[in-house]
Amino acid sequence: MIKKILFVLVCATYTLQGQQAPMLGPGTPQSAGISEDRLQRIDALFTEAIAKEEIPGAVALVARKGRIVYLKAFGNASPGRSQKTDDIFRIASQTKAITATGLMMLWEEGKFRLDDPVSQYIPEFKDAGVLDTFHEKDSSFTTVPAARPITIRHLLTHTSGIGYGIIDDSTFRKIFQKAGIKDIFSGDPVSTKENILRLAKMPLHFHPGEKYKYSEGLDVAGYLIELFSGQPLDVFFRERIFAPLEMRDTYFYLPDSKAARLTDVQTKKNGVWAVFNDNPYYDALYPVRGAKTFFSGGAGLSSTATDYARFLQMYLNKGIYNGKRLLSRLTIDMMMANQIGDLWAGGNEDLGLAFSVVNPKGAATGGLGSEGTFSWGGYFNTQYFADPEEQVIGVLMKQTQGISGDNTSWKFRQVVFQAIND
Repeated sequence: MIKKILFVLVCATYTLQGQQAPMLGPGTPQSAGISEDRLQRIDALFTEAIAKEEIPGAVALVARKGRIVYLKAFGNASPGRSQKTDDIFRIASQTKAITATGLMMLWEEGKFRLDDPVSQYIPEFKDAGVLDTFHEKDSSFTTVPAARPITIRHLLTHTSGIGYGIIDDSTFRKIFQKAGIKDIFSGDPVSTKENILRLAKMPLHFHPGEKYKYSEGLDVAGYLIELFSGQPLDVFFRERIFAPLEMRDTYFYLPDSKAARLTDVQTKKNGVWAVFNDNPYYDALYPVRGAKTFFSGGAGLSSTATDYARFLQMYLNKGIYNGKRLLSRLTIDMMMANQIGDLWAGGNEDLGLAFSVVNPKGAATGGLGSEGTFSWGGYFNTQYFADPEEQVIGVLMKQTQGISGDNTSWKFRQVVFQAIND
């Protein structure tokens, strides 16, 4: 009798844990409290956007309570090739959330404190200085000593003062180009270490901790992961994050067997969609060609809608996926807390550790999700959001550059929440 009671208790505990930490899988809208009729508004949204040539193609995913209730592809992945739901996209800055996750896993192991100076682990940052003068003729510059050291927390909250090369102002863009900094992704034969040590010599926008400025701080964080773990960043991600989360299609550089699934970056040329691969600052084909030695913790990964949704589901599960705990519930709560007060002029959202988080004002505004909904996007027009209160995930994958008139991002997020039906 006692054995039977213990068996029942163990089964009940397992079921309870399974309900709290579901693995992402297919499900019906009704089983997840979603209106099937209202989901069709997403169909209409993207069908119209494709017809009006606002975008060339997209993959949209909606999940609730661990069930994928919507996963569809629209338009073309490249001129002449239809978009498919398992196509791979450059997720650019959506890499930042994964890098922050990896670094915080090491933080939980006691490898460092968030307010440790970066120079404690990368001595080259010890003499960081703030830009004082810039000489247009030769892109030389002078600096004044930084009032305080850059900390690891500064890296994760874009308050370090570090710049961002090609998406920065013209002064910093010229300084970074002269130094050979690789800002987001590259096929050139440069290592992560080489790039970060060059970056350490660059001037800062401001004294660390005084302002918010989107930066390459997460690239530095990626190199710190290599130092703390003793592994290359791609290996650490694969073993510690991608394998436990069953993210089988997420890479810095795609294997040859999956290269054909990569969605082209497209732009309009003479009113026609065309492949965008001739930018002077970066190689848009970086995931499939080149030296494949540089791992950008800030922007280098490519992935699928479903893979990224698995990553987000781990966060909604408070750190657990498939019976494996990647982060503590307390760590995730801290990561989602406002880390920089009023330094970020987000208005409706606060800034956590590499996540934008909806605050009470944003929840009241409407269309963004409940308080605590976290989100970010990527340079090539990808986005995600996840609402812990409603257990909703939205992932939208597109690949465009240099276009205007695309309103699908805000519309998708707004339409997803109106489909909740319980």
